[in-house]
Amino acid sequence: AGLASSVVPMFLGEISPKNLRGATGVMPELFITLGILVAQILGLRNILGNAKGWPVLLGLTGIPSLIQLLILPWFPESPRYLLIQKGNEEQARQALQKLRGWSDVDDEIEEMLQEDQSQREEGQFSVLSLCTFQGLRWQLISIIVMMMGQQLSGVNAIFFYTDRIFLSAGVDRNNVQYVTISTGAVNVVMTSVAVFIVESVGRKILLLIGFGLCCVTCAVLTMALSLQTTISWMSYLSIVCVIIYMIGQAIGAGPIPFLMITEMFLQSSRAAAFMVGGSVHWICNFVLGLVFLYMEAGLGPYCFLIFCAICLATAVYIFFVVPETKNKTFMEIYRIMAKRNKVEIQEEKEECRDFCTVPAEQPEKKGFASSKL
Repeated sequence: AGLASSVVPMFLGEISPKNLRGATGVMPELFITLGILVAQILGLRNILGNAKGWPVLLGLTGIPSLIQLLILPWFPESPRYLLIQKGNEEQARQALQKLRGWSDVDDEIEEMLQEDQSQREEGQFSVLSLCTFQGLRWQLISIIVMMMGQQLSGVNAIFFYTDRIFLSAGVDRNNVQYVTISTGAVNVVMTSVAVFIVESVGRKILLLIGFGLCCVTCAVLTMALSLQTTISWMSYLSIVCVIIYMIGQAIGAGPIPFLMITEMFLQSSRAAAFMVGGSVHWICNFVLGLVFLYMEAGLGPYCFLIFCAICLATAVYIFFVVPETKNKTFMEIYRIMAKRNKVEIQEEKEECRDFCTVPAEQPEKKGFASSKL
């Protein structure tokens, strides 16, 4: 599951046309939320969530894995992988034609060749070289911040609190499991909405909306949980906060960070970037699961103020640093980040060699940065 959570969005991002890359990149999160909802339904106590049924419930997860194993051999390989890493333009063209359903793929092949030319001197990145390379510094910092923000925003803590929030609102204990399913349904519906609007609204806006909603609802939830013993209607406000928080997660904070890893890195560094992003994702997930019970015991409902601060800090960083990437090629995004990293791009250096008469030892006279990729 850990491998798939990184490889699937990377593969989908590489095979998608730029005008559908956002929608395609959100699809893994949509099916994750759909899987959670199905698991919640099948996990009801009167279905499979009991002593006799749980082995069957666990075994059912093998069915989609088996289907995937049977279908994957018929999938075309990533055209970017074939052309840029394997150097086989003909196979890349054939794979691209199969994916698109038409024969004229020259524009996409040309864009891949430009990407290949730009990164030729860099070679293939390892995690260590990625972490020490100036030309990708802000991309790396950005994915670490977004992946930490995604997990440390408190989504698993909210899930942990859901049952008791509903109980405090007067929901019958026997019916809490059914009401909890509503949060899973909200997750699916809003992630579906994200699929349809990500190309028109943009990635950055959805990230800001998502983390903004999570920040506000964590603050209000802290107040509601603190006052629900003295003000009766506060328990209902807590339920509203949980639902709005799930909307924020589903529409931006959950699906978009993995999509941004695909878009902010070129082929030579994308695999290493997903290793870093995936590691940060699961480490933060583990840390939160490990310490949340102690946070709750020590701080009570005020522990959500910590999540509020993390969401706010992540949103501020995204606002000032992360670029909008919708309808941009990987090279266009790379040029935007190169300016922030204060490095020049190989493509520009080649153009200078071809058309400039300025000596190579004086690049600054033509306005090129002195750092080299």
